[in-house]
Amino acid sequence: MTAPGWEGILDEGERILWQGRPDTRITLRPANIAGMVFGIFFAGFALFWMVGVARAGGGAFWMFGLLHFSVGLGIIFAPILWDPYKRSRTWYTLTDRRAFIATDLPLQGKKLKSYPIDQDTLLEFTPGEPATVSFAQETRRGNKGRRYTVRIGFERIPDGEHVYRLIRDIQRQDRKAEESQHG
Repeated sequence: MTAPGWEGILDEGERILWQGRPDTRITLRPANIAGMVFGIFFAGFALFWMVGVARAGGGAFWMFGLLHFSVGLGIIFAPILWDPYKRSRTWYTLTDRRAFIATDLPLQGKKLKSYPIDQDTLLEFTPGEPATVSFAQETRRGNKGRRYTVRIGFERIPDGEHVYRLIRDIQRQDRKAEESQHG
């Protein structure tokens, strides 16, 4: 029998082993701090420009700086406000075959991505409280078309060690099934 709400999503016989949510506390990593410092300079320069134009008698021309000032504030506060909000709208599920990441974000809507777990899955465990278990990677396009790789997984979960062991068990079972087919 399929778990309620998972009809049509899980394969026949697929079982849910674990479900969880990421920690939503505010955290600042070095990359966030560097971005925030840039945002302070960006917003500060825009504010300096607006004040200068207003003092010079530029009329309403100073308001064109509001866009840049707002962008600077966004760069400053995104790690503090957006990242925890995004995690509060994220759900994780691990089955005996796949890992699911569900999100429900404004403008993006509801999304459900699944990632197969097998013996070839590159697994990475980042210990801590909370911990992160990565099991996939995606290539994304950044500025000027540059591509970069991002690790995908269950980020900032309280029971990371347990989830890591569950995924290792799935990999072992897949390896045993593969060996019994060939040998």
